[in-house]
Amino acid sequence: MKILTFLIFFFITCFLITPSTSSSNETDVLALLNFKAGIELDPLGALNSWNQTTHFCNWNGIQCGHMHHNRVVEINLLSQGLVGPLSPHIGNLSFLRSITLKNNSFNGKIPQEIGMLRRLKFLDLSNNSFVGAIPRNLSQCSNLVHISLVDNILSGSIPSELDSLYKLKKLLIGKNDLSGSIPPSTGNLTSLTYLYLGSSSLNGEIPESLAQLQSLVYLNIGENNLTGTIPHGLFNISTIITFAVHANKLQAEIPFNIGLKLPNLEGLYLGGNQLTGLIPPSLSNASSLEHIVLLMNSFTGPMPNIGGLSHLQTFTIALNQIQDDISFITSLTNCTNLQLLEIGDNLLTGSLPTAIVNMSTYLSSIAISNTQIHGKIPFGIGNLVGLTRLSLQGNYLDGSVPPSIGELYNVRELDLGGNSFTNQIPSSFNNLTWLILLSLSRNNFSGSIQSLSNCTNLLDLDLSYNNFNGPIPPQIMSLSSISISLNLSYNSFVGYIPFEVGFLSSLTKLDLSNNRLSGFIPRSLSSCLSLQTLYLEANSLEGEIPGGLSALTGLQDLDLSRNNFFGPIPRFLSELRLEKLNLSHNRLQGEVPILGIFRNRTLFSLDGNEQLCGGITELNLPPCSLSNSPSQNSTLLKILIPAVVSGGILFAVSVFLVIFLYKRRMARKKSPIMPSLIGNQFLRLSYADLLKAPDEFNETNLVGSGRYGSVYKGILDDETTLIAVKVLNLSIRGASKSFLAECNA
Repeated sequence: MKILTFLIFFFITCFLITPSTSSSNETDVLALLNFKAGIELDPLGALNSWNQTTHFCNWNGIQCGHMHHNRVVEINLLSQGLVGPLSPHIGNLSFLRSITLKNNSFNGKIPQEIGMLRRLKFLDLSNNSFVGAIPRNLSQCSNLVHISLVDNILSGSIPSELDSLYKLKKLLIGKNDLSGSIPPSTGNLTSLTYLYLGSSSLNGEIPESLAQLQSLVYLNIGENNLTGTIPHGLFNISTIITFAVHANKLQAEIPFNIGLKLPNLEGLYLGGNQLTGLIPPSLSNASSLEHIVLLMNSFTGPMPNIGGLSHLQTFTIALNQIQDDISFITSLTNCTNLQLLEIGDNLLTGSLPTAIVNMSTYLSSIAISNTQIHGKIPFGIGNLVGLTRLSLQGNYLDGSVPPSIGELYNVRELDLGGNSFTNQIPSSFNNLTWLILLSLSRNNFSGSIQSLSNCTNLLDLDLSYNNFNGPIPPQIMSLSSISISLNLSYNSFVGYIPFEVGFLSSLTKLDLSNNRLSGFIPRSLSSCLSLQTLYLEANSLEGEIPGGLSALTGLQDLDLSRNNFFGPIPRFLSELRLEKLNLSHNRLQGEVPILGIFRNRTLFSLDGNEQLCGGITELNLPPCSLSNSPSQNSTLLKILIPAVVSGGILFAVSVFLVIFLYKRRMARKKSPIMPSLIGNQFLRLSYADLLKAPDEFNETNLVGSGRYGSVYKGILDDETTLIAVKVLNLSIRGASKSFLAECNA
């Protein structure tokens, strides 16, 4: 009887609770389906299994609890590439304990309905695109232990209501666009072990109340606009492993006993502030230190001995006022895990110690720039095989660069500029095939630069202000990887600009100024379609400004001054989006355009070109008459050509100029084989030939204009014979006599 009674009670109970359970499950299903409906893009198919054919507890990223009749307790969709807003229906998943949506592209506001999830312990929405304010009602999720909203676009202030989350251990809301200050009430979160408010545009002072967070292990409030001092109480939290207040506007001195107060310290990040005083010697007592970042402050005095920090990986004190002999780095040879050493821009003196070659084989970066050290680079520098960056620029180092530097096979960035190095670049530089940046500028290097032809990964090459001579090797111009800058200015390079310059199709800046280059600008330069800056000034370049430069539509800064360019100013220069143009001190002639950059006198210079006319009134140039306007001459003189040709005069001038140009080109050893003009084998041309060769006297073929006429260049049908045709303006008095004088000559 008792058994029967129990069975009846059991079935009645099941009957009563089954609808309720089913209803609860249905609530979770509907909430998840609404979650899915809000997703605009699911590139990996993360939510494909979210359908009615599969039980929702088996859906991807969903975990259900066993003690609550299969209610959803966790959503984990980490790194699924999901795009879209977060559905407010998530607030209906009342049994949720954990939400992980990190590393997706969720957008819109964080729904207020999350505040309904009373059981929620873990919330990670980091690395998405959420906007708006941090929901204040998150404070109602009293069981929260972990909040991470890092790397979104959240705005507004940090809600002071969060101070009620007494169980909270990790508050990570950095890398947002917040405003206001750090709420003093944050000090009430006494369970906190991790506090990350960095890179969030916060201002004001650091609250003294943060010293109440005696369980802190990780403190990062760097990269904000914080002012005032660092509360001394923070240096008494002995549990701290990472202490980061860098890149603010803090003013203070580091406590002399910091290494004793923070014995567990592994990372000390104080760089980019206005800190003063000495670097405390007690740092050597924090034996676990791995990272010391003190750069960009106003620390003074000598450098303490920290050679006993065997775990040290990063040591940067650059851009301070440290006064010491460079020999202190000898003690760092004991730091066998050191990877990054930056000590430049200080008041360091002495000779670069040879012990530097015995430093850690893990060392990947050495920067000792802009100090007062002298001496030579030690011959054993090649021992530092792990180096990817070596910067010794702006010192007083001298002598030859040792060949062993070519053993730094992994180096990507090498900056030896601003010293007094002499002699040639060692041939071993050809071994540095991973080089991305090379600067040897402002030294006394000489000879050729052949030893760089294997550096096929270079993006930026600066050899300016040296004594390099000879022709520019075509192999250098063939380094098509160079895209940031190629600077060979202020040397003694001679000869032509190599045709291979056209291989630099990705180059942004080319500076060949202040050399002894001659000849024409090569047509291949028009292939450098990414050029924004082109400096060719102070050479002996000649010819017309080539029309091929019109292809450089991204050109912003062009300097061709102090050369021997002649002919008209090309009209395409007024069509480019130039921001600065210097054509001064050449032999340009004719009309100055009045469009584009030529409308603003402050943006261009034409000084020293005596035969220019027209242009805007601020130039004070004479007006263009018929005799100095190439466009007008072309129209008039083409009408007069038949009369001149019929008299045989134009033919004689054509032959005279062919001989002249032939001799000139042969002198440069660049001329194609031309028909013989010796003896009775004269070149015979018809009027049609003379009209066709210069493209019916197109203005682009104009070589120059004088008082009595203009000269045009042209190529005959054989495509090898270069001729020039002088066309007289017979309306000018004396033109005929001038022409006869030329024929007699």
